[in-house]
This record gives sequence, structure tokens and C-alpha cells, in this order.
Amino acid sequence: MNYQWYPGHMMKAKRMMQENMKLIDLVIELVDARIPFSSRNPDIDELGKNKSRLVLLNKADLADEACSREWIAFFKKNGFHVLEINAKTGAGIKHVNGAVKEACREKIERDRRRGIVGRPVRAMVVGIPNVGKSTFINAFAGKACTKTGNKPGVTKGKQWIRLSKELELLDTPGILWPKFDDQEVGRNLAFIGSMNDEILQKTELAIDLLTCLMINYRKELRERYGFPEEMETPLQILAYICESRKCYKKGSEIDYEKGASLFLDDFRSGRIGRISIERPEKSEGRS
Repeated sequence: MNYQWYPGHMMKAKRMMQENMKLIDLVIELVDARIPFSSRNPDIDELGKNKSRLVLLNKADLADEACSREWIAFFKKNGFHVLEINAKTGAGIKHVNGAVKEACREKIERDRRRGIVGRPVRAMVVGIPNVGKSTFINAFAGKACTKTGNKPGVTKGKQWIRLSKELELLDTPGILWPKFDDQEVGRNLAFIGSMNDEILQKTELAIDLLTCLMINYRKELRERYGFPEEMETPLQILAYICESRKCYKKGSEIDYEKGASLFLDDFRSGRIGRISIERPEKSEGRS
């Protein structure tokens, strides 16, 4: 399956971000803690060069804790400020203010030396679709400022949000990039739901995900689905999941598409366990 999704509004969103970058001091980039490499849009590094950077590993409760510690070390080594958060539950949100001040310390001190008083830090919140930007902003603000949803593409335009006298946020639409040089990146984005599911073949996607999880998380898969130890192939395991969940078409034919949807939902919601698809060694050479 060829993984690609770049609707027209994303091109407009990228142009809007370019135009507004000169107004901001800090880029707050949300990534999915399960795939921090694949969920970083490489265009953001170019757009945000010479700006302070804060990376938020969102949905950290769904990721492998040991792996997330490696990612934190990786981002710090490459000059980023970084925090783990869960925007949905609010975990880690109380530390964001301090991280913003630390990331913008030079700018704040420079303003003070120049006698500039009361100028807030302006931060642009960026990230791929469905990574949780709007949920983060609402949690950070303590009120509903933006529209949220569990499908990619809910935010369509920009929105300035004044959080305090010291901080203003610019919410932006989630954007991917026109072409994935590495199809594994597109596959990983499809795993977490950052592409429109309607353009994907879910059975094939579920088999790809099972293949991936069987390397490091076979124990968690068996605990969730109870398939026999001797089962080896992803297709056998998917068939077992379908049969155990009574996923049949008319008669006794297995409905692989329905079973695949259930399995993907289990992964995305964390019901299989805390799982990370990527490790930092994949990212060496790319900051």
C-alpha cells in the first residue's frame, strides 16, 4: 500500500505558517510519543529555524516509558527543550509554562535589558494532523478555545489565543508534507490515525501493524487477544482476532476489514498496552 495524504488545505496552511513565523518567538511542536520520528514534519525545521523550539511528546501514556526516556535524551542532545504530556488528561501540562520561559529565556532577558515591558512571548503551536494540538491548547488554557476531534483535519485556519499577559499562542492546522521519502513514515502515521482512514486498506494496515508489534510486543498481543503460542503469521493472528470478536460477513466468512478496524482501535486507544513503534537510533542524523 502506498501511504500518502496531502489535501489542498495543507498547502494553504504551510503558506500561512511561513507568513506568520516572523511574528513569533517560539515553535511548540507536538509529536506523538509512539512515533516521534515519523510524527515530526521535516518542513517545521526549515520554517522554524532561528526560533526557540519546544517539543511536546503527546499521548505519552500510550508510549513505552523506557523508549520515551531515550527520545527525551535524543531531543535534548539536538538542542530542543522537551516534555512528556497527555493533553487529554492534562498530565504534564503544568510544566509547560516553565518550559516556555526556559526556552525563551534569552528573548525575555533581551527585552528586559532594552526596557521592553509587557511584551508577551508569542508561540506557534504546530504538528501533524490528529496529534492533539487543539486538545493541548484547551488543556493549557484551562478552557475550550479551539475545536477538537478524533479525526485529522479539524483545525482549518489560524487562531490567536491570549493565555496571559506573558504568553500568546497561535494555533495552526495540522500539516503533513507533499511526499514521504520513506514509506515507513507514512505507514507509521497511518497506524496512529494521522491520515484519513477512508483512503487506507485497513486489513493491509492491520497486518503491517501486527508484523511490527510481533517484534517487541508479542507478549502484550497475546495477553490482549489470547492466541495460541504456536501462531506465527500476522494473517493467522488477525484471523484469530476476527473469530474471537465474532467478525463475520453473511454466513461464516471472516470479515477481515471489521476485525482490522477493531485491532487498530485497540492499538490507538492503548488497550494493547504502552507501545512505541520507533526508537531514537532511527533519527540519528536528523534533528
